[in-house]
Amino acid sequence: MEWKIGQTIFFLEEGDITQQTTEAIVNAANSRLAGGGGVDGAIHRAGGPRIMEECRQIGSCPTGQAVITTGGNLKANYVIHTVGPIYRGGTTGEADLLASAYRESLKLAQKKGLRSVAFPSLSTGAYGYPLDEAAEIALKTVIGFIRENPGFDRVGFVLFGRASYQAYEKALQKII
Repeated sequence: MEWKIGQTIFFLEEGDITQQTTEAIVNAANSRLAGGGGVDGAIHRAGGPRIMEECRQIGSCPTGQAVITTGGNLKANYVIHTVGPIYRGGTTGEADLLASAYRESLKLAQKKGLRSVAFPSLSTGAYGYPLDEAAEIALKTVIGFIRENPGFDRVGFVLFGRASYQAYEKALQKII
């Protein structure tokens, strides 16, 4: 699914983010940038050891912030590593931290002069954020940023599995 927001093509698709040809893909990292399971593990496996070498040099990334490395062996030239919050019932600022992770990723891409970015669904795997709530926060944040910051050619979400895709599709219908 694609449509225009200003001059930017915004997309939602089901698939494997490691196969994206956008200039950057976003990694659902942990604060130690130590690799892990889910999206993080898939990106590190597909991208090869160079990504981990750069992560070690950076050292860490606080929740809600973002850092950037090379894309290693990926089709994308860069990986933006961001740390979403661990869900603890929604009463400890998780929504703000989740929105910040998306926003800071886009700010970093913009600062680097990147024009295309693909996101996974942050914090909805091992970090336990409810998918429906996370999808709405993600979409509102990214769409809002694109509207306020023209200059991207293509930005969107590559969602792993039908359930994730459908949750984002449903949230998008509520937003538009």
